[in-house]
Amino acid sequence: MKYFDAHTHVHFSAFANDYREAIARAKDAGVGMITVGTQADTSAGAVRVAHEFPESVWAAVGLHPTHTEASYHDAKELGGGEAAKAFTSRGEIFDYEKYKALALDPKTVAIGECGLDYYRLSEETKAKQLEVFALQIRLAEEVGKPLMVHCRDAFDDLIAILRAERSHLLSEPGVIHFFTGTPEHARALLDLGFSFTFGGVVTFVRGYDEAVRIIPAERILSETDAPYVAPAPYRGKRNEPAYVVSTVKKLAELRGTTEEALSERIMGNARRIFKIPLK
Repeated sequence: MKYFDAHTHVHFSAFANDYREAIARAKDAGVGMITVGTQADTSAGAVRVAHEFPESVWAAVGLHPTHTEASYHDAKELGGGEAAKAFTSRGEIFDYEKYKALALDPKTVAIGECGLDYYRLSEETKAKQLEVFALQIRLAEEVGKPLMVHCRDAFDDLIAILRAERSHLLSEPGVIHFFTGTPEHARALLDLGFSFTFGGVVTFVRGYDEAVRIIPAERILSETDAPYVAPAPYRGKRNEPAYVVSTVKKLAELRGTTEEALSERIMGNARRIFKIPLK
């Protein structure tokens, strides 16, 4: 294993007919992965798939902020491309004990995808997201597993709640997935102990270059967020874990290092943060 996709959804419906083949392609490319749940059913699915592939797939379980209430999500919001189909979230009440049971599974290595998403916001939505995120911070503390954090248009509030909950964060508190904040946000989150994943967007958008460069090597990870937002040269297609290689190549270029050195560093970071016995 040479590369690591720290955040994918290879068990989602976009892979219903070929998730085994997609995982096999990733394995052939030397890619291990964490497949991430966003609701109770997809979290259970992540654990199931992780058990099916014990040497290359692990799971994260949690309730995504956009699923804390019913809401409509269009294809553009999901990054466009072949896999980005509009859907309506049914909304879910966070069941602490149900998620705890999934979190205690030995193949579960993180709590999430959890966090804040203010892309569409009402005060009621905001209050519910903050409440559910705080519960998942406590769950991560109880089971001793790091957070897998989603944040969209909400970095000031995210940093505020993490500072308020600092005594409940692990020494290695987790990762900010698909980081889209400013360098100032990155510095504040670094101070809180967080690491960061970057996905395919860095291969075709230059707005994150400075953040990629200022984050220390020991705090950086790669991801795909598959099936969404495929990197160049796969834009417009369904993303999949094997494509993380293109993202690592671009991250290495931005950081002025070699692909081999950065991929080795990322593997070491994944071992440390998620306590995964990567070979």
